[in-house]
Amino acid sequence: MPTPPSADPVRFAYWVPNVSGGLVTSTIEQRTDWGYDYNRELAVLAENNGFDYALSQVRYMASYGAEYQHESTSFSLALLLATERLKVIAAVHPGLWHPGVLAKLGATADHLSKGRFAVNVVSGWFKDEFTALGEPWLEHDERYRRSEEFIRALRAIWTEDHAELAGDFYRVRDFTLKPKPLVSPDRPHPEIFQGGNPTAARQMAGRVSDWYFSNGKDFDGVTEQIRDVRASAESAGRTPPRFGLNGFLIARDTEAEARDTLREIVAKADTEAVHGFGSAVKQAGRSTVDGKGMWQDSSFEDLVQYNDGFRTGLIGTPEQIAERIVAYKRLGVDLLLLGFLHYHEEVAYFGKNVLPLVRELEAQEPQEREPQERELQEREPEDHRAPLSPDLSPKGSS
Repeated sequence: MPTPPSADPVRFAYWVPNVSGGLVTSTIEQRTDWGYDYNRELAVLAENNGFDYALSQVRYMASYGAEYQHESTSFSLALLLATERLKVIAAVHPGLWHPGVLAKLGATADHLSKGRFAVNVVSGWFKDEFTALGEPWLEHDERYRRSEEFIRALRAIWTEDHAELAGDFYRVRDFTLKPKPLVSPDRPHPEIFQGGNPTAARQMAGRVSDWYFSNGKDFDGVTEQIRDVRASAESAGRTPPRFGLNGFLIARDTEAEARDTLREIVAKADTEAVHGFGSAVKQAGRSTVDGKGMWQDSSFEDLVQYNDGFRTGLIGTPEQIAERIVAYKRLGVDLLLLGFLHYHEEVAYFGKNVLPLVRELEAQEPQEREPQERELQEREPEDHRAPLSPDLSPKGSS
């Protein structure tokens, strides 16, 4: 059964382009820049166009089209200080951070931003980032075990005096952090996000995380993941985490324009980089116990947006996209994490043309939920799950 939708409005986040190459691995023009000046302007623009969160990416070295990278925590703090309301989520890797060190940084960032710092715990898929720095590369499910310990330690340090943890990966002994992060009635510590589609990630999210981020998924994929995460939370006796969904948004005045843009992105894909990325991530996914690792069923076209963002189907007119967003909300999605081709222009277009329609549809939900949901689900295969014709796939793709 679908998760009962939240009474709160669906929230929006955007991927911070603090990594070069944009959000698609394609030679198509992307009027996006990885530098600070561009991103400072974008953060202000986003918070004035309905975005609640921004997520700073984490890459430590060049890979698959990402030649240059700004470090996520320092970049996040800079964006926090440039904005007034936007919450900024810094992505971090356990294994390359100690939870106590991150807890200290996070507490300072939280005070400087008046309670707007958050963290996304990334278990890691890029082996070379660890081995190049002399750190061990753990087996797939072990990386999630380490991440779970990391979150437990981080939460304890943020909320307890004399924190203690005797784990397999981290040990904290009688540690008291002062000052602790800011506290509010609905926020006992900075929000802890976590990504990962595999079974180990879903189980971990139910046990320890505040938010669960999914790669791009259609309605069925979202329903399955929410069900699994909620079951894990129930077994652990805790409130389920909220659910965030990745999506690449292409909103145009006509559906034909939007779909032409998608076709051009894929037609101009950097084939070598996409295949290299696909090979790396699918190898990591195959190492899972049940074979349900991230990207296991991703096609070449899916991987051109490296978090399967096309799969979410946010491609079309503002009206079509707004309807689909609200349909995801009905299934239990609390937040959409969005990427764009031309950030400044498209974030402004979203705020002007898409967001007002979303809010209008949300206001109508009590009266029209069931018939709208049936209609959208019936239209799913035709409108959204086959965005590309077979003959538009790049030669040699699979």
